[in-house]
Amino acid sequence: MASDFWAGYLSGALGIIIGNPLDVIKVRLQAGDGHTAASPTHLSRLEKATSLVRGAAAPILGYGALNAILFVAYNRTLTSLDNSIADPTNPTGVSPYKIWLAGAAGGLASWTISSPTEFIKCRAQLDPRAEVSSWAVAKDIIRTRGWRGLYFGGGITSARDAIGYGFYFWSYELCKRFMISDDDGTYQSAMNILLCGGIAGVVTWGSVFPLDVIKTRLQAQTIGDHGQVSESQALLGRRKLSSFQIAKETYRAEGVKAFYRGLGVCSVRAFIVNAVQWAAYEWLMKSFNQLVPPHKVKTIYMNIPKARSG
Repeated sequence: MASDFWAGYLSGALGIIIGNPLDVIKVRLQAGDGHTAASPTHLSRLEKATSLVRGAAAPILGYGALNAILFVAYNRTLTSLDNSIADPTNPTGVSPYKIWLAGAAGGLASWTISSPTEFIKCRAQLDPRAEVSSWAVAKDIIRTRGWRGLYFGGGITSARDAIGYGFYFWSYELCKRFMISDDDGTYQSAMNILLCGGIAGVVTWGSVFPLDVIKTRLQAQTIGDHGQVSESQALLGRRKLSSFQIAKETYRAEGVKAFYRGLGVCSVRAFIVNAVQWAAYEWLMKSFNQLVPPHKVKTIYMNIPKARSG
């Protein structure tokens, strides 16, 4: 399991470093009203390098841990659903619905990390104060909302993660089965892994993007806690709305297109980040498996105590 953890942690941190600049643009497009947010004047704020990495500190640390928990929980759940698996990192022949369920379980398990990390990242990227850091945002949240405030928007975040990561692993494994054969050369196999990882990222975000828009607008409301008014609040009013209220008001004011604003930027980011992330994960796991032979992996997993049912 240590192999899963460190391969997931390192690949997750690498993905955030690569994808954060495009993520800043995506979040601002989601939170805006469709006019000022997408204008050249608004996007010109992103020109400085410091703006492009805004909010990256929390995700780099948090998403590394999130990705580690995600892959460990996914592999552990998959072996519980199908104990015939010799190597959970290569589930050949496993039913796609089991892969989806294991991915959803991994997404739920990672919620304890993803919820506060996403909230801090969103606030840092949208905060109108100049050069605000993730640490300053975290302290501001704790000061105004308490420690429990770090999990504001946790319900919609958990739903997004469970559904999204279900499709994440499902699409990646199906793509690998379709594209990669046993006689692939090393170069061809590496290129296929990059392509499958990129496709999995795009499929994932396509499946949950409306939920992510609602999450972003829900969390953006809290920027007003320190006296500033966010663009989301300007659109939806000063009162704090629930996820359902935000979905209803956004649809009434902007229509269906509002739930997909920023999907193009997000898809580009998702393809690049997840291509690199999956390639890094596969390479790291292959390196770790040279230290722990694959035939011992099943023994390691089977010896982990299972939770009692009933």
